[in-house]
Amino acid sequence: MSRVILAMSGGVDSSVAAALLLEAGHEVIGLFMRHGETAPVSCATADAQQGAVLPVIAAPTSHRQGCCSAADADDARRVAERLDVPFYALNFDEQFGRIMDYFVEEYTNARTPNPCVMCNNWLKFGKLFEYADSVGAEFVATGHYARLLPDEHGGPPRLCRGVDEDKDQSYVLFGIDPKFLSRMMLPVGGYRKAEIRRKAGELGLDVADKQDSQEICFVTSGHHDEFVRQRRGNEDTAGEIVTTDGRVVGQHPGIERFTIGQRKGLGVALGEPRFVVRIEADTHRVVIGAREDLARDELYADRVNWLVGGVSDGDLGGDNRGSPSETPPTTTFRCHAQIRYNSTASPATVRVLADHRLHIKFDEPRYGVAPGQAVVLYDDDRVLGGGWIE
Repeated sequence: MSRVILAMSGGVDSSVAAALLLEAGHEVIGLFMRHGETAPVSCATADAQQGAVLPVIAAPTSHRQGCCSAADADDARRVAERLDVPFYALNFDEQFGRIMDYFVEEYTNARTPNPCVMCNNWLKFGKLFEYADSVGAEFVATGHYARLLPDEHGGPPRLCRGVDEDKDQSYVLFGIDPKFLSRMMLPVGGYRKAEIRRKAGELGLDVADKQDSQEICFVTSGHHDEFVRQRRGNEDTAGEIVTTDGRVVGQHPGIERFTIGQRKGLGVALGEPRFVVRIEADTHRVVIGAREDLARDELYADRVNWLVGGVSDGDLGGDNRGSPSETPPTTTFRCHAQIRYNSTASPATVRVLADHRLHIKFDEPRYGVAPGQAVVLYDDDRVLGGGWIE
């Protein structure tokens, strides 16, 4: 029997993940990650308080939407009590502060951040391994819809898409340190969402019908621009809204309100749909155009993270044995590339460049390629790696 640290968010997925791990014979310790912005209240199960193996700290009392609210902490605690799982809420204030700083910096630099990827990289499959080591836990688990499948050559597991294509979350896991693959568990990845909800109902869990979290946990829904301005000290990034031919058609209060591909909330009416096609950090100009102006058939990405090694001869169907490594393939190869979490992966040719960079050429143009978002590479349903769009 293995000891497993499970990130419990209070949602149905991580709740059922706990049950699945218990059914498989594992010893489960549930952890709730809070960002420590509010006054403390107790948030540990009674069993956990007896001979606690991890520091027990307070849960948040705010009711912001996301995966780290007080209501979520209460839901996670109740699930842990019902399943008889020790449960702790850990203060990740400092670590969440790092993610918030990244979030603000990206918007300030006219890029579109992805804090959920960073949370997985730095916290769920980063910091939690430190806690796992401190209590002798071999594995860290989450409720992500992705799978870890055995390597046909006996190497570390392959990270693959979840069975439920509509809920697949492998995209947001591309950046994890490859050394952790053999210590990860993703219990719900082999199930469809309907099956997970049905299982939760059979177990009598109150979260069986709980709505999925859609928001960033530290930002009030629909107010990310206000968050950026407040954390940046109300620095002024107001400027002009211009068309692709340079015609000024309006003014905007700050570039943090916009992202590439945005159509609603532009503050101008030109009689036909217009989209944000470029944001200029130096001039604070927001450039808008027609949908065809969004088309991009290539992109560059940096800070590449590889979960495979040995890609060669331009063909990923060959013998690509070898341990996952940050050492990139040394050739041009074909794969499918996905530019956003909710987009479709598209056929592309990838050329590996120096300094952990990529050049990706799509077979057909893609719309809404946004600097700051991740581009993730797939061979069928296997995650090869990915990087951050320049």
